[in-house]
Amino acid sequence: MTRRVPYPMRSLLFVPGHNERYLRSAADSGADVLLPDLEDSVPEACKAAARDTVAQWMQSCAGRHVFPRVNGGPDVLPDVLALAKCGVDGFMFPKAYRGENVLLFDKLLKIAEVENGLAPGSLKIIPLIETTSAVLHVQEICEASPRVIAVAFGCEDFVADLHGVHDLEGKVLEVPRALIALGARAAGVIPIDTVHVKVNDLGDLERNACYARGLGFEGMLALHPKELPTIHKCFTPDAWEVERAREMLALAAEAEQSGRGVAIMEGRFIGPPMVRAAQQTLELAEVIERRGK
Repeated sequence: MTRRVPYPMRSLLFVPGHNERYLRSAADSGADVLLPDLEDSVPEACKAAARDTVAQWMQSCAGRHVFPRVNGGPDVLPDVLALAKCGVDGFMFPKAYRGENVLLFDKLLKIAEVENGLAPGSLKIIPLIETTSAVLHVQEICEASPRVIAVAFGCEDFVADLHGVHDLEGKVLEVPRALIALGARAAGVIPIDTVHVKVNDLGDLERNACYARGLGFEGMLALHPKELPTIHKCFTPDAWEVERAREMLALAAEAEQSGRGVAIMEGRFIGPPMVRAAQQTLELAEVIERRGK
């Protein structure tokens, strides 16, 4: 399906919305997307101040892609109204249990767009899949609104909702990760993997990120800028992958033009699924290259 986002989403960096020093550091980081947080990392007494702090910080974020994570419940309205006019790309929406929750949030964004003179549909949504219900309804969540461009997995809230145990090998997360990637791709939405909780173990981060890419994830939530080089390495097609994709497409085109219909590369038939995969690799590489420029 057609990619909905004209920029890469390899890394989405959380940063507490009430901490000015962390916000400045995040703005200077190489993260593809910035997630100033108004929810879990902000003490209750600092919620209102965090909105003002993030709104002011947005003035230094020209050219950056920003999706504040809003609060659930009654605080969602002041969060959206305070930041919709500040140049954000959209919002990360927590605790999306089912599609109807996203649909209600979509209606709130329509109101914010009208009140701030924004183009209809300009504010996008990244729902957070954090509950057992959300995992089982992920495709429904992705299809609830055309504003949804990606979904991200929140593993800690999920494990708590499951009444499970977050084991060291991450086996408890294998099924939900696979279901989230499947549901998102079925809806034409980008799946984003969960944070890596062992923030100082970059070797384990690389193992997890490479595994996630194999599952179909296109990026990963990050908690610290030091994670970004590893995440980008794992979710960026390398030179060999790009060259191989180009060669595969060239051989397939040559076979089509010559009337053979079937091409062979490295002793294997190049069928339509392999051609599509090669096209996706080159498309992603081009998006990442444009971001670098």
